[in-house]
Amino acid sequence: MRVLVVDDDEEIRIALRRALALDGHDAVLEGDAEAALARLRGSEAFDVVVLDRGLPGVDGLEACRRIRDAELDVAVLMLTALGSVRDRVDGLDAGADDYLVKPFDIDELLARVRAVARRRIVGSTDAAAAVHRFGDLVVDEAAWVVRRGDRALELTRTEFRLLAALVARAGSVVNRHDLMQAVWDYDFGTSASNLDVYVSYLRRKLEAAGEPRIVHTVRGVGYVLRGES
Repeated sequence: MRVLVVDDDEEIRIALRRALALDGHDAVLEGDAEAALARLRGSEAFDVVVLDRGLPGVDGLEACRRIRDAELDVAVLMLTALGSVRDRVDGLDAGADDYLVKPFDIDELLARVRAVARRRIVGSTDAAAAVHRFGDLVVDEAAWVVRRGDRALELTRTEFRLLAALVARAGSVVNRHDLMQAVWDYDFGTSASNLDVYVSYLRRKLEAAGEPRIVHTVRGVGYVLRGES
């Protein structure tokens, strides 16, 4: 894969390039968002952007928003020293596919780079997926379309994968490990709060017109898609 690493810390950029190269990837380095955005809008193709949130000038959140607004076909893994739920929500809301808090283990970062790239490929090529129906909810995996009643829902790729995993096993509790494998292709304990953030976002969109809750928490186990209770 080709990975664009965007971080204002030169030592981090060099360390990531070395680690990515050892994992078989081609890494290109930039120290600010404007230069990175220029590369992405140019003729070069990238599979993943590893994007630091705390960049000078245009920060990582704004850079991620611009990537999504431009509909650039690239996965974004955001790095940050800010690890609160609010910070994670901000990063995911800006369009990041995943969010990793510094300091991080390099093996985990490499696993996440591989995972976000796999999700991007599957999301663009899986034309034989099923259509799931649950009450007034329709999830068309082939067309990547979700409707609740008369409403079309605009979900991120990760939100879509989470909902698809739940609706495929509607009525049954899906444990956290299985959900994280389905959504992120791995299960690291440090990612547990990311799952909760995405469930919160998914609920907000599913219930935006006052519909009853269908994604329920089973404490200590996971989540289940079922009628209001």
